[in-house]
Amino acid sequence: MQLEDHLGDIVRKACAANNISAAAAAAAVGLTESEFTAFGETGQSAKKINFAALAKVAGLNPAKLEAVANGWLPAPIDLSGWRELRVITTKKDDLTVNCYLVWDEVQRDAALFDTGLDAQPVLDIIAAEGLTLRHIFITHSHWDHVEALPQIRAAWPKARVHTSSKNAPVDQRNKNAEIIPLGGLRVTHRETPGHSEDGVTYLVGNWQEDAPHVAIVGDAIFAGSMGNGNGAWDLAKQKVREQILSLPPATLLCPGHGPLTTVAEEKAHNPFF
Repeated sequence: MQLEDHLGDIVRKACAANNISAAAAAAAVGLTESEFTAFGETGQSAKKINFAALAKVAGLNPAKLEAVANGWLPAPIDLSGWRELRVITTKKDDLTVNCYLVWDEVQRDAALFDTGLDAQPVLDIIAAEGLTLRHIFITHSHWDHVEALPQIRAAWPKARVHTSSKNAPVDQRNKNAEIIPLGGLRVTHRETPGHSEDGVTYLVGNWQEDAPHVAIVGDAIFAGSMGNGNGAWDLAKQKVREQILSLPPATLLCPGHGPLTTVAEEKAHNPFF
């Protein structure tokens, strides 16, 4: 298991979020600008880096950044309590993307969260488990998260699509306070724009319990990092704090890239928060 973002990625994003130039960041830690740029691209440096000083200039938490530098990873996730959750990681060239399939074990009704880059692994699990795909939830409309949508919809034309994209047909757009039943499960959502204008986090839980068990967060937050703010960094961080890190500590976070994590892990270890 490795993080989606290496040290250089984390620092580059933090500098972008805080309008810190490579020259300024390099000077703060005693690197040349070219050395700092190389570190940003690879996460490696031949020179010892003062991560406390780097965190200070980049607007990151020093202790958390140091922990990532020392090899921190989120604790392995035990999915035995969620036998009806599948993490499906698809790959194209050097890009890997996660999508998630959830279903009710009695009624065998399923929901897919994002589609990944390849429909076949999703369709294979649906067939092997004898499921009926009822819903397709899109966390945001960036191409890598919806690449396989045409193939999925061709195979399951009656599956209802859910998205917060303003460009989608009205009957597909998420509605305020909407609760989608999935057998003994329920799906709700929280708007988490920033990385993308239509970013949304979906919560999956039991009807009998108020606290969600699983949050499918798209690219809003990764284990130890966050998605690119794409010019809306303050909004992106605000929404992560308000809508994701406010969830119960044990909530499982399912990001669009990289390993699973939890709210507790990210509050304790994510350098951006």
